[in-house]
Amino acid sequence: MTQWIIKELKSHGIVATFFCVGENAKIYPGLLTELKSHGHVIGNHSMRHEKWTSISKSEYLESIKDTSEFVDSNLFRPPYGRMPWTFTNAVNRNYKIIMWTWLSYDFDESVSIEKILSQINRIKAGDILVLHDNERVMDRVKVILPEVIRIVKKKGLIFEVIA
Repeated sequence: MTQWIIKELKSHGIVATFFCVGENAKIYPGLLTELKSHGHVIGNHSMRHEKWTSISKSEYLESIKDTSEFVDSNLFRPPYGRMPWTFTNAVNRNYKIIMWTWLSYDFDESVSIEKILSQINRIKAGDILVLHDNERVMDRVKVILPEVIRIVKKKGLIFEVIA
């Protein structure tokens, strides 16, 4: 899946920011090296994509720290796009917290591809877009990503990494 995304982005001269789960980064270190070699930026997305409501604050912070062994980045995106404000100060000591403004819903099979495609026109300058990179969503992303690229370019917007 990631190889397809790398190829698709490269064919359009696009670099992106990939927020990586630590367990995957540990298993596929060569993939992170490849992403970086293409100019992509890597961010921390926790060790096991834990939901903060399922673990303690100390476990959550430890998950982020454990991921840093495999993902060298000062960027962090909370799994599920949520994190209690009481965690923010602790996370902000070492990371810049990055949320999103446009979520593709590629992971949610109850949202039709047609509905997702109809929402692409809402993307505007400065938006942070989220698509996912896993086998479960591969067929959907192969339809959504090219259309996102087409519409964004048609609007005269540019893609940039998060720094």
